[in-house]
Amino acid sequence: MTAPARHPAPPTRTPRPSGRELARVQVRAPEADRPLVRALARRLSEGGPDAERLRALVRDALGTEGAETGGVLASLRRSPMAGADLDLSRDDVSE
Repeated sequence: MTAPARHPAPPTRTPRPSGRELARVQVRAPEADRPLVRALARRLSEGGPDAERLRALVRDALGTEGAETGGVLASLRRSPMAGADLDLSRDDVSE
């Protein structure tokens, strides 16, 4: 039988603050940009008018306003061939 531990084990994970919608995000950036990325993340997580202003500036700079998923699928559905009755089956070729 093993001896009991002298100290209790530390918790395996830290409790998350409740009531806040925060996500943990990992990014790769140049070492020189580390303080900038951390400061930006900190400001955005604090909320308030400063955070909203920064979000607007970053969206404008990156051109991500209104970026949504499914754009290619929506474009294909709008195409003239969307309603065409095409036979897309393939022949089963065994060699």
